Amino acid sequence: MKSDDLKKAPKLFCESINLGFTPEYFVIGLSSGSQGTIYTLTPQHVKRLEQYLKHQIAEYQKEHGEIKAEWNPNIVSPLQRANLPTELS
Repeated sequence: MKSDDLKKAPKLFCESINLGFTPEYFVIGLSSGSQGTIYTLTPQHVKRLEQYLKHQIAEYQKEHGEIKAEWNPNIVSPLQRANLPTELS
């Protein structure tokens, strides 16, 4: 995708990410409100995505300071209305 195409593409706030995997592939679901998109990636693509995200986060933090965040599967998005996590999630 060209830079100009990326600027013109519609943008949604992703409020929920789900991930599953098999030995052959990873499935990543991204949702915003009632809209969702599912992507299937090979393990190698997921590993490269991880590396790219780490690089981009490091660049962001160099410019804007440390991002303070803790992963918790029970954090609810302020926009999330359905599929709320339970204590067992």
